[in-house]
Amino acid sequence: MQVAVLAHDAFPDRAKTAVGLLRYGDHEVRAVLDQARAGKRVTDELPGVQDAPIVSSMADVPAVDALVIGVAPIGGGFDESWRPDVRAALERGCHVLSGLHYFLGEDDEFAELADEHGGRLADLRKPPDDLTVADGTAGGVDATVVTTVGTDCSTGKMTTAFELRDAARERGLDAAVAPTGQTGVAIEGWGIVVDRVISDYAAGAVERLVETPAGLDLVVVEGQGALAHPAYSGVTASILHGSAPDALVMCHEAGRESVHGYESFAIPPPGEYVDIYERLAGPVSGASVVAGALNTQGLADDAADDAVADYAEAIGAPATDPVRDGIPDEVLDVIV
Repeated sequence: MQVAVLAHDAFPDRAKTAVGLLRYGDHEVRAVLDQARAGKRVTDELPGVQDAPIVSSMADVPAVDALVIGVAPIGGGFDESWRPDVRAALERGCHVLSGLHYFLGEDDEFAELADEHGGRLADLRKPPDDLTVADGTAGGVDATVVTTVGTDCSTGKMTTAFELRDAARERGLDAAVAPTGQTGVAIEGWGIVVDRVISDYAAGAVERLVETPAGLDLVVVEGQGALAHPAYSGVTASILHGSAPDALVMCHEAGRESVHGYESFAIPPPGEYVDIYERLAGPVSGASVVAGALNTQGLADDAADDAVADYAEAIGAPATDPVRDGIPDEVLDVIV
C-alpha cells in the first residue's frame, strides 16, 4: 500500500508512528507531511530509513492509497490543525488510518466524506468487542515469549521488539511481534492497542495476542509505559502479567533521569528498576531481565559505547543500542 504520513511540526522526534512506519513498515511511504520541514527529505532528518519528500500539505502529496496519522500525542487527542489534510485525503478517496484516542469514525464530517468518496476510516486504537478477563494461560504457549519493558515511555520498547524479531529471523527462527500499541498495529496490520482496553480485560487482551500466532519459535511482546510511571503504570502491569513472559528486555534512554512530562518524578536507577520488574513478574511468570536496550541517539559513538557498557553493568545483563548496533549474538543468545 502506498501511504502519506501526517507528522506536522513533530518529525522525527515527536512522530513515533511515522518513524516506526518508515523504519519497519511494509508500506511505501510516498510523502511525510510536516509544515516546519517542507522541502527537505526524510533521510535529511532520519538516516537509515526509507526515503520520501517532506511536504506541507495533502495538496503536495502524489497518488496514495491512505493517509496515516503519524503523531502519537500525550492523551491521544486530535489536533484541529490536521483537519484540512484529513479532509483532503478523504475527498481524494484515500483511507485514513489513525491511532488516536479520538476516533475519526465518530467524527460526523469525516464519516460523511468517507461514505461519499469511498474511503475508509480505520481507528487502530478501537479494541475488539469480545475481550474478556485473562485466563492465566499465556505461560503455556510453546514459543519463547519475551516482553520489552522500559524505565519510561518512549525509551525504545517497540523498536527493540522489532529489532529482536528481525535478528531472530536472521538466525532462522520463526519470530513475530505481538503489537500492543498504535504504531505496532499500524506496522503489522494486527494487534490490540492495550491502553484503550477496559482495565479488567487488558491482561486478557495481551494473553490473546501471545496465544494467537501458531507454530512460532519466538513471540516478542511490545511493551508500553513503565511500572514506576505516575500515569501509565497500569497498562505496563497488564502487559507484564498478561504476556506471562519467559524473559524481559529492559529499555532505557541514556541520560534520562526523570519521567518525561512528569519531571518531578525521578526514574529509579537501572539496577533498582530491574528489581521492580522482576518482583512484579515473579508471582505470575518468574521472568527476569536477561538483557538491556539503551537508546543512545543523543551521544557520539565513543560515548554511546561507554554508556551501553555502563548500562549492562548496572542491570547485570548484556546490553546494546538496537538502532546503532543491532542485536548482537550475546543478547539474542540469552533470549532464545
